[in-house]
Amino acid sequence: MMKTAALSFQHLLAMYAGAILVPLIVGEALGLSSEQLTYLVAIDILMCGVATILQVVRNRYFGIGLPVVLGCTFTAVGPMIAIGGEFGITAIYGAIIVSGIFVLVISRYFGKMVRFFPPIVTGTVVTIIGITLIPVAINNMGGGEGAPDFGSAANLSLAFGTLLFIILMYRFTKGFIRSVSILIGLGVGTVAAAFMGKVDFAAVTEASFFHMVHPLYFGTPTFEWSAILTMILVAMVSLVESTGVYFALGDMTEKELKEEDLSNGYRAEGLAVLLGGIFNAFPYTAFSQNVGLMQLTGVKSVRVIFVTGVMLVTLGFIPKIAAVTTIIPTAVLGGAMVAMFGMVISQGIKMLSGVISESPGNSMIVACSVGMGMGVTAVPELFAQFPSGVQILTSNGIVAGSVTAIVLNIVFNMSPVKGARSTVAHQESA
Repeated sequence: MMKTAALSFQHLLAMYAGAILVPLIVGEALGLSSEQLTYLVAIDILMCGVATILQVVRNRYFGIGLPVVLGCTFTAVGPMIAIGGEFGITAIYGAIIVSGIFVLVISRYFGKMVRFFPPIVTGTVVTIIGITLIPVAINNMGGGEGAPDFGSAANLSLAFGTLLFIILMYRFTKGFIRSVSILIGLGVGTVAAAFMGKVDFAAVTEASFFHMVHPLYFGTPTFEWSAILTMILVAMVSLVESTGVYFALGDMTEKELKEEDLSNGYRAEGLAVLLGGIFNAFPYTAFSQNVGLMQLTGVKSVRVIFVTGVMLVTLGFIPKIAAVTTIIPTAVLGGAMVAMFGMVISQGIKMLSGVISESPGNSMIVACSVGMGMGVTAVPELFAQFPSGVQILTSNGIVAGSVTAIVLNIVFNMSPVKGARSTVAHQESA
């Protein structure tokens, strides 16, 4: 039992930095109070546990039954900040709820729809999302947008010191220590900030040791078409990423995955996203870093991951622990965010590296999609004269870039013309 608990705690630490960074980044960007931010972190930790348990406890309706850990997806960070800034926090949760229902509806059919989301599309979308997140990280490195001491020597030294520490940890350590380098970096950066007098412990002092969760804590959800479409696209990309994790774990555990298994996995993820919206948490997806930990330890037990889920749920009921994460100075967060968001970009590039050179068309898909995504992000008023129905697709850089990638992939790789050219080329070679 103690061995299982120790292995489960390792998995908790491996995913913890990713789990807490999302609510901290989104909460700070939306200007939440320390009390609201503490709740947001706590409910997110709890829902990570719920989502994980939904996935590992297989039944006839949901759950893939593999040792998969679920956490909030970084793919959703940029879109949530954009939605919250334009429509308010209630629109974020309205969009998450609808996207969760959407995933539940398509779970049976997503295996057939996945052909519209090959690596050239998902890699492009992930790259766009990662690039759009970098300005958030750079602002935080300076102390946060609008901070009176923005860009001060103290803030920059904390930010770059944290980033340097994470880089050195990643370079000179191996295995489990490397996998938690960002979490350790956040801790070391916060200790350094405390010695500089830049840490306020009031949130920890005021937080209680136990609380109950509150559905719709931030108010009644509101529904905006552009926000809903954005989160549906995020959900689709997350499902594609999760599919890769499912097959990787299937190989590791020597379990052959059938269409029913995948449908159950998608359904569990959709249910987790829906509950995340109702309890004002986040969309959830399979965490690949925990797969790496399983490869490292050789332990692929569903029981270990179930206990990890129970631990996360337990921590979610203890605001005092969640409050500890909220005292991390913005500059320290910014240093860690550069590494985290940079890894999102590198993951997108990695997904593209194997396919971008397959054809000139693929290069054009990436070029136009990234260009459109970044262009609309930089100049959001470009399509302000368009009808409101069209602006659903053009008002957000991530949506504009994603839709461009999907459409161009159909044009270059799925259209009848493509098939005809392939046939002619085959006949000529024969």
